[in-house]
Amino acid sequence: MKGYKSEQIRNVIMLGHGGSGKTTIVEAALAASGAISRMGKVEDGNTVSDYEKTEIEKGYSISTTVEPVEWNKNKINFLDTPGFFDFAGEVAGTIRAAEAAVIVVDASAGVQVGTEKAWETCRENGTPRIFLINKTDKENVNVPEVIAQLKAKFGSSVATPDDKEGLSEAIAETSEELMDIYFDKGEFSDEEFAKGLAAGIAAGDIAIVLSASAVKQEGIKEFLDAVLKYVPAPTVDPAAKTSAFVFKTVVSKTAGKLSYLKVMGGKVTPGMELFNASAEKPEKLSAIFFVRGKTQAEAPEVAAGDIFAAAKLADTHTGDTLRDKASDAKYPPISYPQPTLFLAIEPKAKGDEEKIGAGLSKLRDEDPSFSVEMNTETSQRLLGGQGEIQIGILQAKLKELNNVDVDLLDPKVPYRETIKGTSDVQGKHKKQTGGAGQYGDVHIKFSPTTEDFEFGEELFGGSVPKNYVPAVEKGLRECLQKGPLSGSRVTGIKAILYDGSYHDVDSSEMAFKIAASLAFKKGIEEARPILLEPVMHVEILVPDNFLGDVMGDMSKRRGKILGQEQQSGGRLKLIAEAPQAEMFKYAIALRSMTQARGSFTMQFERYEEVPANISQKIIADYKAAQEQD
Repeated sequence: MKGYKSEQIRNVIMLGHGGSGKTTIVEAALAASGAISRMGKVEDGNTVSDYEKTEIEKGYSISTTVEPVEWNKNKINFLDTPGFFDFAGEVAGTIRAAEAAVIVVDASAGVQVGTEKAWETCRENGTPRIFLINKTDKENVNVPEVIAQLKAKFGSSVATPDDKEGLSEAIAETSEELMDIYFDKGEFSDEEFAKGLAAGIAAGDIAIVLSASAVKQEGIKEFLDAVLKYVPAPTVDPAAKTSAFVFKTVVSKTAGKLSYLKVMGGKVTPGMELFNASAEKPEKLSAIFFVRGKTQAEAPEVAAGDIFAAAKLADTHTGDTLRDKASDAKYPPISYPQPTLFLAIEPKAKGDEEKIGAGLSKLRDEDPSFSVEMNTETSQRLLGGQGEIQIGILQAKLKELNNVDVDLLDPKVPYRETIKGTSDVQGKHKKQTGGAGQYGDVHIKFSPTTEDFEFGEELFGGSVPKNYVPAVEKGLRECLQKGPLSGSRVTGIKAILYDGSYHDVDSSEMAFKIAASLAFKKGIEEARPILLEPVMHVEILVPDNFLGDVMGDMSKRRGKILGQEQQSGGRLKLIAEAPQAEMFKYAIALRSMTQARGSFTMQFERYEEVPANISQKIIADYKAAQEQD
């Protein structure tokens, strides 16, 4: 594949609801351009885009692929993204490399949730968009009706190329100057129309609607012509030094690590050394390629605005900026959606913990949208993602790339224990074994505190020698890790050592540590111990018509609605609090309740007392488990 000048390049991200036919559109475009002799099918697992083993097995896209189509002496880089909402992270990175989006709409389904989400993504990123109504060959399809749906949902900015009146009205709405011309003259001159249309599309104020049947290759050539006509070429500063942005990383068992970059300024050639402004390290681009699916072709030179791949960049990750040392360019990092579904991940085979860690680290290179954290209180490794599909794919890839089988489990709640009352107890450890014995005796008062743990001593008369006091404190602190009610961490405890006794020969630091632990257990049990649970701050975005269902569901989760705020687009933001125990799989429930139109963020707020009926069950379950062990 030859190199192209900046003005000959178009970078287009393919968006739309899952199953709308994005991959098939790209396949048809490749066939129309002569890049492939025969179209593959998604269901047969032989398309250019979906080449990964997991994609072929599942029958849908899970990763962005770059598909250059050479058309009329220009190059269109189609960036084919997954349609499932679990892979929103793929879209977040890829849209940074695109000058425009094609939102694919299934003619038989009309406007779907994925259509709305694609539009919103473009609006948030300031990305121009074109609608392509696909599958027009299906029975009982009514294209004018779908166009009417698009207009009703997204406004008068939506128009077909042959709707001169509709486009003129849309152009007029883009500026006061054009509005005045339209009202004064009743129409635009050809020059005013062409300039106004181009400016309106580039600003995202006008969305052209096209139609095609990818499987029958009808309307595809017209679609490619329209992309060249309506999509703006990359904006390039001819005087800029070389810089590039990493928008995607692919890790495979055979090819290793491959970084996908867009040249933002200057040009890139093989063997060039660039400075990684993010890692603050140099990187040599030993081998650079133009890619089409899994096919790689050596790139002699890559112009500003074009997309290429580089192999084995050791210190470079998605979101990094590579630049000439003389350049000061540094592009903003990619903003990924926060994980909303968390599952515990454990190896099926003992001893595979390190393999899990290494495997997830590799996969984080490829998909930075998921999170991994170790909860020290529950001793679980938690995997966070956008939904069950994404996490299931990560599970499959761990097996494929690292040969490690894992189980996905519900996370444990990091409960804590504290006291509401006071106690005054003795802890005495006395043991005679024939030789030197063990003796330690302490009297400790326990009471609540707002601190995590407070220790003090009010000893008098040498009842406990000062050199044993640190051992008493250490013994108490070690007991904080496992409370008597549920084995959870203990917090909010104040302990005052005020009396005790010792033996000149048999007393030791260990004996006083044991005495302190005996006092701790007794003291906590006598001071009205309670369980605490983490409470989360939750912000939920929902369309107005789903408000009742969402509020009712939050109530069932022991949640409280604190307030609501009106948002744009007929949506509401609900501000709520709910126990973490009720929220681990909220992402699945919210998606079901709102037809995937709702979203939420969640963060830890504080600990609160667990209701008595729930607390009793937790304590009973813990004791039953202890007896079995």
